[in-house]
Amino acid sequence: MKNYYLLLFLLSYMLGISQTKKFQGQPPIVLVPTISKPTQKQWKGDFTFNDGLITFSNDFDGGRLNGIQQNDDGTYTVLITSENTPVNISPWYAFKVSSKIQDSITITMTYQESVKHRYYPKLSTDGLHWTPLDSLDYKEYEKGTAAFGGGSLPVKVSMKVAVDPQEPLWIAGQELQTSSHVRKWSKALAENKYVTHTSIGKSKEGRTMQALTIGKADSKRMLMVISRQHPPEVTGYLAMKSFVETIAGDSKLAKKFRKKFTTYVVPLMNPDGVDNGHWRHNAGGIDLNRDWANLNQPETTAVSEFMKAREKATRGKFYFGIDFHSTWDDIYYTLDPKYKGNMPGLVPKWLEGVKAAFNGYDPNIRPSDRLEPTAVSRNYFFVKHGAEALVFEIGDNTPREFIKKKGKVSADTLMRLMLEEITSKK
Repeated sequence: MKNYYLLLFLLSYMLGISQTKKFQGQPPIVLVPTISKPTQKQWKGDFTFNDGLITFSNDFDGGRLNGIQQNDDGTYTVLITSENTPVNISPWYAFKVSSKIQDSITITMTYQESVKHRYYPKLSTDGLHWTPLDSLDYKEYEKGTAAFGGGSLPVKVSMKVAVDPQEPLWIAGQELQTSSHVRKWSKALAENKYVTHTSIGKSKEGRTMQALTIGKADSKRMLMVISRQHPPEVTGYLAMKSFVETIAGDSKLAKKFRKKFTTYVVPLMNPDGVDNGHWRHNAGGIDLNRDWANLNQPETTAVSEFMKAREKATRGKFYFGIDFHSTWDDIYYTLDPKYKGNMPGLVPKWLEGVKAAFNGYDPNIRPSDRLEPTAVSRNYFFVKHGAEALVFEIGDNTPREFIKKKGKVSADTLMRLMLEEITSKK
């Protein structure tokens, strides 16, 4: 089962990309304090064993390895802990293993009390190209029986991996996509003359808040796209990349769309959390997607001020806002259709269009009729800017090819509908 994602994709196709059980979504959002609180910095460095024959390292951006010991039988037990508490069950891990001899080692992943293993191991020999661990080399212990959530997870897992003196082995919960990866992608996209790459502020630790402008800077019709408020949520980021690349693409539809609408993108909302290997929070110890009412953190404040500045400069409006995340399974957190923003009915029509594009696909849509508190981005985009808004969550294990395809289809469908809407009002 080496091609893990291909197998998942084929299974999804055979099932008509439908599910017998659907994730019921998160409980209603409550307002929580978002004043900064302490985080514990992990020690960064090398852990060596067998007189230097085997070395584990977390000394790179995105690394997470809090402790490790070698057991009497020659296996290794890793400890992963969070940046602070309370925190949800999203235990991120990422480390490298180097060996001076060719060998096979067994690693058991353990976590702080009450936390379970969530992310299926991914392997890489260069930190850029990743493949899932062969399932024959993976074992779960005390796995829950629920379909989703903490009750579906094992208490711990073990993995058997081959190490080679020719190259280190990277092991992570998801593909590494740190601030340097995102910056490289953004700058490559900005090589197009109709895309600009700028800074809109600084994070808590002083990292650049990157933003892309796709289209004409003086356009009165605007969209807002954000991603990675929560560091481990890489699948949402991958969907965002495909979505944005389609809007910035060479198709006739995309070219026509950029003449009428400008899309603003903040691809990495939480650069500190990502580079520090956090489970959930920014360097201020706060869940950014609970700070849109208070705006106590510099990252949410930067986006808020940017959106207000664009409205003032263009005397225009934001017609659409989307926030890409990851969770247990693909799900769309929308607002109740009774709420009318700057382009009423856009989101329901869009989701119907996405559904129609995939044979048998039944989108998991969870609308909310609560506009307050505006603690989450979706509510903020709608209440403060009138944008038709949603949170688009991608499952942790959604096949990567399907993520890419869904991002493209979602962007194409959205562009077509928004162009039709402004044409019909002429």
